[in-house]
Amino acid sequence: MKHLLAYILFLVTVTTFAQDKKEDKQKLQAQSYVAEANDLAVNDAFVEAEMEYRKALSLKPTQVAGAYNLGHQYFKKGNFEEALFRHQQAAKNATSKEEKYRAFHNIGNILMEEKKCKQAVEAYKTALRNKPSDDETRYNYAVAKECADNQKDDEPQEEDNEGDNNRDKEDNKDENQKENNEKEQEDKGEDDKKEGDQDKDKQGEPKDEKENEQKEGDQKNEQKQPQPGQLSPQQIKNLLEAMNNQEQKVQEKINAQKVKGAKLQTEKDW
Repeated sequence: MKHLLAYILFLVTVTTFAQDKKEDKQKLQAQSYVAEANDLAVNDAFVEAEMEYRKALSLKPTQVAGAYNLGHQYFKKGNFEEALFRHQQAAKNATSKEEKYRAFHNIGNILMEEKKCKQAVEAYKTALRNKPSDDETRYNYAVAKECADNQKDDEPQEEDNEGDNNRDKEDNKDENQKENNEKEQEDKGEDDKKEGDQDKDKQGEPKDEKENEQKEGDQKNEQKQPQPGQLSPQQIKNLLEAMNNQEQKVQEKINAQKVKGAKLQTEKDW
């Protein structure tokens, strides 16, 4: 029984040693791929470098250097979606504060390129937690925070504009409804007026004859009433009487002057 336990323990030890040896070999091979990819990237051979980075990650998916460097190459090419994925992969597998700081710093830069300022602020915060003394990250954090505040200020304005548009639509709707109601009332009033005129025509004299009689009466009234600028018969009579009285007074005055001015004839002395 003791020999059996010793044999099992020996097999476990050998298996573990073999696995460790295999992992070490894979790690060394992955590092070799990464080194080759770095050399290609320096010479601007992006396609070849991408292939070597992918070989390293397929062999050792948790390798931070391969994911980080591949993400950096995607960032330089403007492929921000792939760059973000690779740096998140690097941050997830990072085992040291330095590795986490570098990954989250670059994540913040990528998010800023995509105008995701609020998320970039959080990424820079995480980077600073792992390396508080980095001046570049602090500067980027301040820029991202200002950008996030500006975006926050713009959001209510967009909501207000949307609210104004909705209110304008409601106002236009109410105005149109009001105009329709007024038009319906006017149409109804005209219909009622027409019906009333028809009923009057049926019950009494024709409508045209009534209108003629009304016009004749208006003309007579106009004839009776003095027109503007004209004198009534009574005013004319009073005026003539006044003129006669005045003429009589003038004539009497003239006669009196004739009597007063006449020279008397004296008797001559012989």
